[in-house]
Amino acid sequence: MITKRIIPCLDVKDGRVVKGVNFEKLKEVASPVGLAKYYSECGADELVFYDITASAEGRKLFTDILTETAKSVFIPLTVGGGIREISDFERVLSCGADKVSVNSGAIANRALIGAAAKKYGDQCVVISADIKRVRGAFHVFAKGGREDTGMEAIEWISRCVGEGAGEVVVNSMDTDGVKGGFDLELLQAVCAAVDVPVIASGGAGKTEDFVRLFREIPKVDAGLAASVFHFGEIAIPDLKRSLKEQGVNVRL
Repeated sequence: MITKRIIPCLDVKDGRVVKGVNFEKLKEVASPVGLAKYYSECGADELVFYDITASAEGRKLFTDILTETAKSVFIPLTVGGGIREISDFERVLSCGADKVSVNSGAIANRALIGAAAKKYGDQCVVISADIKRVRGAFHVFAKGGREDTGMEAIEWISRCVGEGAGEVVVNSMDTDGVKGGFDLELLQAVCAAVDVPVIASGGAGKTEDFVRLFREIPKVDAGLAASVFHFGEIAIPDLKRSLKEQGVNVRL
């Protein structure tokens, strides 16, 4: 039985971890270095680091804070933000990242995923899709959720996987920060369309949300969350024990 992963997410803006609701009203939380070290020590399976304004500001990801963060963790680290070309992959991997997450860069440069997968391997390339319902359809958004591309999300994700993305992070903008549960309808559609690991992001508010996620959509490989972990509403060791008791296979 495949072990389900629990992944905290560090949304970093101006060198500090922030969190908002529906990608808006951002509030400062903590230092990414200290928070990353805490998660590495308390049982997180992996960690995601997003420089959330790099794409919108048209700049490269800040590598100094990333390097310090990477030094503080001993679990796999996925990094995204401002990834637009192959050289950006090389830059963040050299800072200590294990996987590179791309969204806006893949939308702007349709050859990026294929080229990165060929050079670094599928397991290194993660498509992170920011998705929101628009007139009943799932649309892909770019630049940190600021720009509606008009593209249908499931078709876009399938294309990215076909070109070499080895993992998919599904960021539901509709449920982000609301704490009402993961977007099961969206996740089910993505899982039915691809055969690579799928990470659910957006909506976790309590332990039961993770239990329901893994029970109702067995193909989901991981649950990603931010504020419930950052603010101590859910402790990762307690979450994992509860999941284990409910029959979900996790690493304790």
